[in-house]
Amino acid sequence: MITITNEVVKKLINDQFPEWSDLEIKPVKTSGNDNRTFHLGEHMAIRLPSAEPYVPQVEKEQKWLPLLAKELSLPIPTPIAKGNPTKEYSFPWSINKWLVGESLTLSNIHNINQFARDLGAFLVELQSIEVNGGPLAGPHNFYRGGNIAVYDQESKEAIEQNKDSLNVPLLNEIWELALDSTWKENPVWVHGDIAPGNILVREGKLAAVIDFGILGVGDPSCDMAIAWTFFDNQSRQIFRETLKADEETWNRARGWALWKALITFNWDKNSNEKSADESLEIIKKIEQDYKEK
Repeated sequence: MITITNEVVKKLINDQFPEWSDLEIKPVKTSGNDNRTFHLGEHMAIRLPSAEPYVPQVEKEQKWLPLLAKELSLPIPTPIAKGNPTKEYSFPWSINKWLVGESLTLSNIHNINQFARDLGAFLVELQSIEVNGGPLAGPHNFYRGGNIAVYDQESKEAIEQNKDSLNVPLLNEIWELALDSTWKENPVWVHGDIAPGNILVREGKLAAVIDFGILGVGDPSCDMAIAWTFFDNQSRQIFRETLKADEETWNRARGWALWKALITFNWDKNSNEKSADESLEIIKKIEQDYKEK
């Protein structure tokens, strides 16, 4: 990761987009891992890759987001301009339209069941857009939309390394079930990281979906992992019904949620107690839901 300061961003704007040099630049409240984001005035956002592996996201977003935005009823980020690498910052970068809203939490939505319907409807709409040669899942998007088996070793190691605190037989069963099927339909668009930090809420309702950095086409099950990381039993079922997810797709979706929770728990257990505890709660929720299915 590289450090991206206000001063660096200010110089990029002054040198490449002097027409906006009088606008205030300040970091957003919460930036993602792949990119650092800054306000540019009130209506634009500057998005800069934080490391080399995330650079391909810039060109991908520049190419595909305007096309997807035309087909979606919900706002998504749309590029306004593309910045070039410099001596101070060696990667390409983007200026996007700023979308108003606050990151999703349980406390800022009016009705979780309706929210599940609305988010499910957005994903159905996204999946219905013609892929038109869209980027197949691969290293550029960390295999979101691809075969979850790419994370088989990582998941099994996380289970084995925590066998004293996890239900190993049950988790292995859930994981193997996720590996038992693959997407047999035509590839569809996947956001790749449908998580609370990438979902904006206004007045208690779904307002926008942001951060399409790991956008791709393939198996939509990866976009359904939020069923276990955010929703409760009833809203989870509503989410599934809205998506019309068959059993095999749902099994893979559960696997995506389990993989992320396992590796996060394993990574953070000795360094970030809060994150580890949250991941362990997700693992327990997955177990309970699986036993009740």
